[in-house]
This record gives sequence, C-alpha cells and structure tokens, in this order.
Amino acid sequence: MTDQQVIDYIKRQSAVGKTEQQIGKELLAKGVTPEQIERLREKYEGIESDTKTKKSKDGSTTALGKLEGTRDSRLRKALEPDDKTISTMTEVFDVMTPDSLALLQDTVAKRKIFGHDLFNNKALTFEPNENMATPSDYRLGPGDEVVIDIWGASEDEIRDVISPEGRIMIEQIGPVYLNGLTVAEANDRLRKAFATKYAGVAEDETDVSLTLGQIRSILVNVMGEVNIPGSYRLSPFSTVFNAIYRAGGINDIGTLRNIHVIRNGSRLLDVDIYDYLFGGHANSASVRLQEGDVIIVPPYENLVSVEGGVKRPMFYEIREGESLQKLLGYSGGLAGDAFSELVTVSRPTGRQNEIYNVEKADFNTYQLRDGDVVKVGTVVDRFTNRVELRGSVMRPGMYAIGDDTMTLRSLLKQAQGLADDAFTTRAILYREGEGETLKAMGVALGEILAGRASDVKLLPNDILVVASVHEIVDHGELTINGQVTSPGDYPYAEGTTVEDLIVMAGGLLQGASTARVEVSRRIIDPQSLKPTENTAEIFTFALKDGLVLGGDPEFKLKPYDIVEVRRSPGYQTQKLIEVDGEVLFDGQYALQRKNERISDIVRRAGGVTDGAYLKGARLMRKMTDDEKAARDESLKLAMSQSEDSINIEQLSLSDVYSVGIELEKALSQPGSYYDLVLKDGDKLIIPEEISTVKISGDVMFPNVVGYVPGKKVDYYINQAGGYGERARKNKVFIVYMNGTVARAKGGSVLEPGCQIIVPSKPKTGGTNWAQVISYVSSFASLGTMAATIYSIFKK
Repeated sequence: MTDQQVIDYIKRQSAVGKTEQQIGKELLAKGVTPEQIERLREKYEGIESDTKTKKSKDGSTTALGKLEGTRDSRLRKALEPDDKTISTMTEVFDVMTPDSLALLQDTVAKRKIFGHDLFNNKALTFEPNENMATPSDYRLGPGDEVVIDIWGASEDEIRDVISPEGRIMIEQIGPVYLNGLTVAEANDRLRKAFATKYAGVAEDETDVSLTLGQIRSILVNVMGEVNIPGSYRLSPFSTVFNAIYRAGGINDIGTLRNIHVIRNGSRLLDVDIYDYLFGGHANSASVRLQEGDVIIVPPYENLVSVEGGVKRPMFYEIREGESLQKLLGYSGGLAGDAFSELVTVSRPTGRQNEIYNVEKADFNTYQLRDGDVVKVGTVVDRFTNRVELRGSVMRPGMYAIGDDTMTLRSLLKQAQGLADDAFTTRAILYREGEGETLKAMGVALGEILAGRASDVKLLPNDILVVASVHEIVDHGELTINGQVTSPGDYPYAEGTTVEDLIVMAGGLLQGASTARVEVSRRIIDPQSLKPTENTAEIFTFALKDGLVLGGDPEFKLKPYDIVEVRRSPGYQTQKLIEVDGEVLFDGQYALQRKNERISDIVRRAGGVTDGAYLKGARLMRKMTDDEKAARDESLKLAMSQSEDSINIEQLSLSDVYSVGIELEKALSQPGSYYDLVLKDGDKLIIPEEISTVKISGDVMFPNVVGYVPGKKVDYYINQAGGYGERARKNKVFIVYMNGTVARAKGGSVLEPGCQIIVPSKPKTGGTNWAQVISYVSSFASLGTMAATIYSIFKK
C-alpha cells in the first residue's frame, strides 16, 4: 500500500469504530511494514506542528491542505482535518509504534489459520470467465446489452441495452421488459413479441435467438470480518470467492465455514470454504451474485489448533459437532513419526484449563470446542531391535537384531569383518542398564573370533566399539633441526632411518656438516622404580652421499627422536662491507679474512682522493642483538633519571650506529689500534672537505658559518647572535663529523663540519630532552649518542 492508501484506510476504519490494534493487524495483513508507519509518523508530526504554528498566529483553524511550507501536499490534502480527525490520527500513530507493530506481526505470524492465505494469493484471483457461452439461467438486468438474431422466413439483427426501467425498445412492437428474466425466459417472451411483426415465427418458420453482448456490472456489499469491507462493483458472473478476494480476504477472526449470502433481505445460502479447499466442491460458492447481494463474514465459532506429529500443524476452524478425526484429516493426517494411539487435548473451561487423553478408538466420536489445543506426540526415539557398530570395522553403522544377527560374531560377519588396524585384544561393549544407564563391558574380541571364548548375545541398543591400534599406541613424531631445508616435526613411521628423515626434510643445506650428525633419544623404562640421572641417549654418525657412516648401519629411529644436523666449521659465507665517498673505486667489498682492517680496504679501493677530508671520515656499523639490548637498557636508565617527559618510544632509534675513527692515523699506522678491524655490514664513509660549522639550539639566530682555524666556541656562538634567554651555557656540546661527541670547553678544538648545540632550560627546570633530541635527530648515531649526551649533562 502507498502512504496515501494507508492514511485513507486508517481514517475509514477509525470511522467505523475499529480499534488501533485491529487496524494494525489489518495493515500488516496488507503488507504494511513498521518502517512505513514510522515514516508516516514523521511526516504527520511535521504537518501537525505546522498546524499549531498557523493557529497560534491568527487563531484560526485553517485546514492543513491550505497551509504553506509543509513537506507533503498530498498528505496534507488526505488529512484535511477537523480537530476530531487530528485527534484520531494521533491516537492511531501513538499505538502503532515499531515495537507494537512488531509485536502484532509476531502474533499474526504465530497464529496461522488454515485457509486465510487463500485470498492473499496473487495467482488465484477467482476472476470469472466472461468469454463463456451465455448461461441459460443468467438473469438479465439494466445495463446488459442483448443481441437478438432473427433468421428463417424473415431475417434481422437487433442490438439494444436494457434500460434502467428493465426494457428494450423494438420498432413496430414497442417496449419489451426483460429485467429479471433468464436468457431462456427472455427468448420465449421475445418469440411471442416478434410473432406480431415477423411472419413465420408462430409456425416455427422463423427462429429468434437472444445472446449477450456487453454485460453490465453489479454492486455487491461485503461486510463483516474482511480486511476491507465495503461496496464493490463486480462482473455479474462473479461468485462469493471473487467478492471476498476483492475485499482483501478474511481477517484473523473471520469465519471460513459459515459465510452468509443475503439476497432481497433473506439468507440465500451459507458458504463453507473448507468444502472447496479439501474436496474441490465449490457448488455453493459458485452461485452467481446478483445486484444488491450482501455477503456477510461473521466471526468464527470454533477455532482449534493442532500441534506435534501432524503434516500441517496450525489453527483450523471447525463446525459444531465435528470430531477429532475430522480435524486430523484437515491437518493432512498423522506424520510418519506420530504416536497414533493417544492424542492430548487441552481445553479452556472459563477459569482454568483441563487436559483430556483421547484414545485412537474415540477419535471419530470426540467432539472439539473453541480454544482446544490438540497435541499429537511422536514416537519415542528408541529402537526395539537396533545395535550399533563403531570403530575399526569394514562397515560401521546401525544393524538390526534378527535371526542372522544375534551375537557379536554374527554382527561382525554382517559388517564384513574387522579393519586391518583393529585392536582385537579388547573391545568395549556399551549396554543399557536399569534406568537407561550406560554400562561398559570389556570383551576379548580376538578370542571370541578365534573360538577360544564364548560368544556374547546381543541386546537392543548395544553399542560395540572396536578401537584402532593407532588410537591406543603412541607413535609420537620425529624432529630434525639444523642445516636441512625444512627443519621441524615429522610423523613417525616404523623403520624410518636418519637418511629417510633427512630426505623428508628436503635434504641437507650447503653448510651442513657431514662429519657429525647427532641423534638424541628419550630414556624410557616403564619398569623402573628409581629416578635416573641421564636425560637422553646420544648417538653420533657421519654422512657420505646421504648414507650413514660409522655406528650401527641398521640404526632405526624411534618415536620422539631428535636429529641435529650441525653447521660445518669450515663453511663460511661472504661478508660484505661498503666504501663510500672519496676513494678511487667505491662500492661493496668482500672481506678476505676475519681480521681485515680499514687500511686494507682503503688500499683495495685504490686509496683516497686528493679532496678527501680524512678527519670527517666515519664508520657506520650494524648493531648485533646483544648491542640492541644494551642500548635499550642504557636509554631506559637515562630516561628514568631525567626530569623530562620523554620515553624510548618517542626516539627514532636506528639499528646502525657510528664508530668514531681517526682515518688519518689508521692509514699512517696500519695494524695499530687506530686501524679498526671491520665487520660484516660495515660502511666506511670518507667525505669531501667541509669548510662550515653549524650552530643550533638556544641561540638568537641558528646559523651555518665558515670555519676559521683557531677560533673558539664563543666566536661561533656570537656568529649566531649569542645565547638565547634560557640557554644552558655550561652544557654546550660539539658533535664531530666522525661521530664523536664532546662537551664544549674554553679550549675545545673545533673542526670543519662539526655542529655546536646549545640546549635550553625548560620552564620547569632540568633539561629539555625533547629539544635536544630534535637538534641531533639528523644523525644516524642517535641511538648510541643518547647515553653519551645524557652523561655530558650530568657532569
């Protein structure tokens, strides 16, 4: 339904006295959703607010349809309210909240009455067939077009529409009244009338035949418990079914069993829709309606529900005197798992409920009443002849106890025997005891099958479980570590050798040692009564071409053995360092030996160029895991003693640090302690000469100035405009290009390319660590500088 139709429907049904709950149920039956009602509520509240605003301005009661500025003109026009209509609409919307509509929806869904959805089926409209031959019992009325054919001695065709007075006008004859006559009666009357005009009609030499052309429509009233009661204009071929369909179907309290058709003030017939639904008999309902007929759908008299083991559990309407057997027939009969010997009926007595047990012999005579709840139970989930076979057998499953299956041996024979991995020493037979308790019995299955033990007779609901040897024996796993392609755990298989496990692990890596492969084994002594000091048993082997040399050549692995393939001490991978900057041949170099030094690499790189600045050379080195841990601990200690609110997470730490070197002395004194030994991943940077000094921190104008030999720190700070207001003059420090850090003193030596940093005093006292970090953040050595800078400030 559209929003407009919903509002019209609420107004119309409220006018006939229906409650808000009834309106809600009927709207749900028509497909209206709680969301649509909520949308209408929002629109209506906006219009109601506009009405109040308009009234407050001029005191008038102007209709909503004439207000300006509202959001939906069609909605305003639909409401056209007087004060009473506004009040009614407000009450309806107050009741029809999403929660209440959802509750109504649940109620309607739970109480599903058989047959009520017949008229909601869009594929079944009950439209009459208007192309059929004119029935001889069809009664003519005003608006019907009649076609009169005359042939024989005389021929003619006359077409006319029956007037509101019930007549047609024929030339030379005058008016002929046909209203209320059947087609056959009209034919007789016309024959008599035409006998005076056409020769041969009386002597049957001329025939007269009347048929229908365009048919009229009739007005029928549908009242009572239908969704949309009212007056409907229908085809004269329409039946009761078509009229009820046009009225939206029967609501949840309407009857399907006793629908009245009133004609000329008298009850013409009563229609039972169940006759049509269950037997296809539509004799009473197929009676054609006439102008002015009234169809009345009263409330139901007896509504009962059937639950449980029937094919179609729901609510059914029964007539007075119908039996329980009739109800079971309506519900499709008993389901396959229904308990057919007894049915329970719960009946309200006006004050309380009573329950009745109806036996099968009384189904035909037991009469039902309104409100009865019939419950059909299901059979007990038990079997009188079932046994179950589980586990390591060829065909596990359910089996029936019979002449050929009475014992365990015959049961296993029917299941085609045991599986290959069955553990036959002992199987478990579960059997029901008193009170359906389950008891376990151990049976020597192997002895029974061999005929050395008595067979066991089966009882209903026995369960025989045959275990697998894999389930009761711990096969464990094998582990291989070290220099293999895929180290890890592998399933144990009997007879696995060291060579087999190496193959399973993808073979040896290039650096694996074949001189010594070690196997560790658990010490297992289930009979021991004393602890042992030994924790494992060790076996050592040598390998050649994948085969074990030495030891036991027939050595087999056992569950939980651990094989270690170690790295060969004679295997070394290349260690690369990088030389960057002012050398003849920069790039990567592989170390030739473990103790190769800086001077060796510079020599291999062709020596330094003339423009190299040796004092600014620095060595960058990657941290080991131990060095990273030591760095983090030192930073935690420094930060814990600092008054500044900064933590390690705020520092941009690098895994590369600067090693302070003196390249000039290293090259002039090869092999000395200035000439450092290089490590894998080192990077030697030899820059060009830089002739500037950078001043940063708490100075008036941070600057970069030219280096002047012999000038002290104060000279360069003056070049930056002098100290700032909160400068810590006694904590100035110098960062040199080679990565070393020194506290600035009166006689400190400055070099080209260095940086002078002046820290600030924070407002709360102490050291502004966040500012210091920002000054030196451009240095890759920040991670290792932090502790050094901190120690300078503490001096």
